Amino acid sequence: MAVVFDENVPDITLYTTQTPNGVKISITLEELGLPYTVHKIDISKNTQKEPWFLEINPNGRIPALTDTFTDGKTIRLFESGSIMQYLVEQYDTNHLISYPKGSRESYEVNNWLFFLNAGVGPMQGQANHFHRYAPEKIEYGINRYQNETRRLYGVLDKHLAQSSSGYLVGNKCTIADISHWGWVTAAGWAGIDLDAFPNLKAWDDRMLARPAVEKGRHVPDPHRIKEMLADKDAEEKHAREVAKWVQQGQAADAKKFQKE
Repeated sequence: MAVVFDENVPDITLYTTQTPNGVKISITLEELGLPYTVHKIDISKNTQKEPWFLEINPNGRIPALTDTFTDGKTIRLFESGSIMQYLVEQYDTNHLISYPKGSRESYEVNNWLFFLNAGVGPMQGQANHFHRYAPEKIEYGINRYQNETRRLYGVLDKHLAQSSSGYLVGNKCTIADISHWGWVTAAGWAGIDLDAFPNLKAWDDRMLARPAVEKGRHVPDPHRIKEMLADKDAEEKHAREVAKWVQQGQAADAKKFQKE
């Protein structure tokens, strides 16, 4: 029996793990009510560096996604912002978490999406590294990236104070909000006190109350960052475990580059 391709039915596989960047895609999929298959990537074992995965994302990072495109062939998507834009452009025809293309609001969504991708994510990621994973405590690095993360949080906090909806753009939650949430809710892991940003903290609670956020944040494993931060022993144990494979991965990359 012939199989007829239907471009309106997604054939999505999400390659992900439990990280701020990973959960933003599963949350987006849940907000859109799209069916998808999850392929967990064990970054502690460098699965993301294996040849088969590099065919999907040459940069060897999660998240990544494959789908059947409108021409009936597989399309690969990598970089979380690119994936989110693809999903809303292809599937959010009712603009549940986006605005019509070309509208004032759609450009404002892009402003905040790029603000996260170029600012909050990289700066908080480096704060995580120097605060949690570096083999030696370098105060300059810790202070530099924590303070820059705080500055960016201040921008978000001020903007949200002026928002009548409590969301970043317009009158609803969009991919601008979803892209930020995994990072902001994990502020404590970077040594940032979210209580210092009351509007952002209220927004974090507002996002967490959304059913799709609650469901999507637990993909592919339970999302327990706040619980772990409340348990000093668990927090320190996890930091040691992650620091070990982060440093091993850096050493392997350095060795590879020296050979080349």
